[in-house]
Amino acid sequence: MIPFYNAREPMRKTGAANELIMLSSFTELLEGSLTAKANAVTIQNPSLVQEKIIDNLIFQAVFSKDEELKKESRMLIRQIAQSAGIYPASINSIYRAIGQGKIEHTFTVPACNIRTLTYDTAQIVFDLAKTLQLGPVVFEIARSEIEYTDQKPDEYTVVVLAAAIKTGYKGPVFLQGDHYQLSKRRFKEDPKLEINVIKKLIDESLKAQFYNIDIDASTLVNLEEKTIDLQQTDNYEVTAELTYHIRKHQPKDTIISIGAEIGHIGGKNSTPQDLQAFMDGYLSLIDEKEQNGIGKISVQTGTSHGGIPLPNGKMADVKLDFNVIRKVGAVARKYTLGGVVQHGASTLPPELFGEFPKNNTLEIHLATGFQNIVYDHMPDALRKTMYQWISDNLQKEREPDWSDEQFIYKCRKKALGPFKENLWTLSQKEKQPILNELRKQFVFLFEKLQITQKRKIIDKYA
Repeated sequence: MIPFYNAREPMRKTGAANELIMLSSFTELLEGSLTAKANAVTIQNPSLVQEKIIDNLIFQAVFSKDEELKKESRMLIRQIAQSAGIYPASINSIYRAIGQGKIEHTFTVPACNIRTLTYDTAQIVFDLAKTLQLGPVVFEIARSEIEYTDQKPDEYTVVVLAAAIKTGYKGPVFLQGDHYQLSKRRFKEDPKLEINVIKKLIDESLKAQFYNIDIDASTLVNLEEKTIDLQQTDNYEVTAELTYHIRKHQPKDTIISIGAEIGHIGGKNSTPQDLQAFMDGYLSLIDEKEQNGIGKISVQTGTSHGGIPLPNGKMADVKLDFNVIRKVGAVARKYTLGGVVQHGASTLPPELFGEFPKNNTLEIHLATGFQNIVYDHMPDALRKTMYQWISDNLQKEREPDWSDEQFIYKCRKKALGPFKENLWTLSQKEKQPILNELRKQFVFLFEKLQITQKRKIIDKYA
């Protein structure tokens, strides 16, 4: 058994190099809750693990200064999860079943980018998964978010698994790499180098048990080309190459769910012709029977990531075109894809969320809305400190015509990494207003997206 310490107290060491003194109270709890043999763990006291052990274990798995201790803590969390019937999974079989008409498509899967308070937020989702018998919910993090939130794939996985353990959830956990996006500028400079950067991120994600990957080569679409096929060529060629890479490296007996994108979010709205050109080019490079191609497609409908803040701090109205979802979705199903994916949606007006299932939207990505709840309900002193850090450190990212309100709103996501531990260690009293609002928002979203009472779909297809 590995050594443990109380995560909220400093580690103490004996004279021997790197030998930890285990705090007796925590050691006794551990010995009464788990037994470990070889690479497996047996849970002797589930209540004790949920109430005492997992909080300490995940804290040291994230914040320990001892890298070996951090590594071993993460390994133990994975073993506890496995013993408890919790496992990372691919959503591919569900999406394929929808595309083949085996599942009545009356719901939209929420894909949640949790940028901060990940352990607490994921607990809310898993608790609701039990009480509301939820269908699939995806936990995801984008390439850009990995950096500015300081949450690499391996850490993100163990934090989400720890939240599942904490709540007593059992079943599959859908972890997704979101917007594994290529830089158009860097691709022009050196295509092979930029593709290899994404391949390396994919490898890291697969090792962390992200069994759902969204490839985003939509940045390479060239609207200056005369034909739609030529506009989409770089997009489908790179997506095909990365598909082969994923299939080559995916675990045995697991088919990774792969998504692609035909329209850059914030740009020109997508059309059925865009999708047809992309899919025909992509499938000409992919042996579908051998490789299992993409299962979903992201489109641009008029939204933008994070919404558009006005100079007065309010959000601009969004002209979202549901015709894009309907028309492109119909073409997607002809290729037996699960359907289309909506990005940049969490700051939309509440009345729009019920429209996504009605229009057969397969998946919807939600991020900034959760972040906004955290900022709106955190202690005033911490918010002031974080805003000051933004002002002191991010002036180079400020556009000349931005007001102070626009600057803070656009850049405050980048304070989440530097203040990760400050947020994690807020007292329960300080966190509760945040968690209460997050729970209300999740209940609202899950009901509007019609994934309540859909657990049977997971049990049958995942």
